[in-house]
Amino acid sequence: VQLVESGGGLAQAGDSLRLSCVASGLTFSYNSMGWFRQAPGKEREFVAAINWRGTSTSYADSVKGRFTISRDNAKDSMYLQMNSLRPEDTAVYYCAADRTPFKALGTDYTGYDYWGQGTLVTVSS
Repeated sequence: VQLVESGGGLAQAGDSLRLSCVASGLTFSYNSMGWFRQAPGKEREFVAAINWRGTSTSYADSVKGRFTISRDNAKDSMYLQMNSLRPEDTAVYYCAADRTPFKALGTDYTGYDYWGQGTLVTVSS
């Protein structure tokens, strides 16, 4: 299984970025997916998750109303639209997949089995 993130980069406060995650090696449409992030010196934290059908989503309070998670099962891809970026959003963002088919989405990183290499998002004030 391989998860490849892209779309990170340098942004200014208030800007928008869109992260993408392309999956291979699994039946993508069967698996719930999530985005997590890790800032320097901090633990990995939940950002957003989406169930296998794309009908249910969950967000961390810190990003609710600013970030939107989505998926395109036909393209084996998941996205994170990030609007109104803040300096505190600076982190490495990771795409994650749950290997159990048709399982409800989760917000705990220990419930995810496959991880991408991460993409760095830096937001300046």
